[in-house]
Amino acid sequence: MVPEAPLEQTEHGLVPAGEGWFVLNARDARWHLEGPGGRITFFEGDRAGFEQLGFNVSILDPGQPMSMYHWEDDQEDFLILSGEAVLVAEGQERPLRAWDLVHCPAKTNHVIVGGGRGPCVIVSVGSRRAGDDGGAYSVDATAAKHGASVEEETTDPAVAYARFPERRATTYEEGWLP
Repeated sequence: MVPEAPLEQTEHGLVPAGEGWFVLNARDARWHLEGPGGRITFFEGDRAGFEQLGFNVSILDPGQPMSMYHWEDDQEDFLILSGEAVLVAEGQERPLRAWDLVHCPAKTNHVIVGGGRGPCVIVSVGSRRAGDDGGAYSVDATAAKHGASVEEETTDPAVAYARFPERRATTYEEGWLP
């Protein structure tokens, strides 16, 4: 029988404090503020991570990139829950709106940037079992238009995100989620 994971209250919200199943409302979870990533919760704790799938909710303001333009060795998928965004995939730009699903097979160069006039809420899911390559941050002119391209290709996240402030934990603020 799989046990229920205990939830621990931190100064920034609840996190699972052990292995097992749990229920955690996004409004009660620990959130993070990121340079390019907006507001994000991973639903994971420091002592209990997701081994197979990464799952998070991001909130992007207009013009805010979710990440730097990159590819990964495994599939990633994104569901737009509310608001608008812009996808850049393989150098092509596509508008996104609520309930659009973005599917990125392994090795697809991509980035999502907040669009419209208000915040965009996105659920992201990706494999945690990276293959041999892991991924890389690619140079792309279309992504650069949105401030989401590196100047020189790299596999080092520290280099790709050097111009952004470090992620810091925060508490959910009322009104972030619809």
